[in-house]
Amino acid sequence: MSDDRLPDDRLIIGLDLPHAPAALELVERLGSRAVFYKIGLGMLTTGGLAVANELKGMGKRVFLDMKLFDISATVEAATRGLAAFDLDFLTVHGDPHVVRAAVAGRGKAATKILAVTILTSLDRDDLDAAMIVPGAVEDLVTERARRAFLAGADGVIASPREAVAIRALPEATGRLIVTPGVRPAGSALGDQKRVMTPGDAIAAGADHIVVGRPVWAAADPRAAAETIVAELPPR
Repeated sequence: MSDDRLPDDRLIIGLDLPHAPAALELVERLGSRAVFYKIGLGMLTTGGLAVANELKGMGKRVFLDMKLFDISATVEAATRGLAAFDLDFLTVHGDPHVVRAAVAGRGKAATKILAVTILTSLDRDDLDAAMIVPGAVEDLVTERARRAFLAGADGVIASPREAVAIRALPEATGRLIVTPGVRPAGSALGDQKRVMTPGDAIAAGADHIVVGRPVWAAADPRAAAETIVAELPPR
């Protein structure tokens, strides 16, 4: 395959691996095929921040997926500390008080604050079990996105199925939509419930897609990344 469309920073590789050495091994295998990586809570206690530093030193982009949620003072302090790592994206829960606190903590750092709307592993049954207000998932996600934008979020995390509705919000102008719950055609869904293919997610209005297992679990992660990028529409 020609390299003329690679790397493409619309693809964010989820480093959902058990520890830092495994993550860095994957990064080495991918080489120039990927420039943007997500580090989540699962790797935080096994070297995640060290990996973030390594990646920044390589010239890569880093999305720290912490989904912060706490009282305002704690979120502000945590964000202030994390912003010192020169992160590109940091996630917080989309409650307005959390978003406002994160924006305050970020200060003048370049880190983009992304608000989580409703996790892409959840459906209406899960929301009912958690006593979340009634309503269609898409409607709840769209309203949470609108409120997060009003609170100062630079973007939101939402499933690709809700990207069209979010992109149509007046408040979404100039804001980012990052979509997990993306699976290449023919891939297993894993723990995701509200999914779409990479090309369809970008066409629906997403700026970035997050793909983890279909890349790191592939026999040839480089080829898997190439296949995903090939599915994306031209910029």
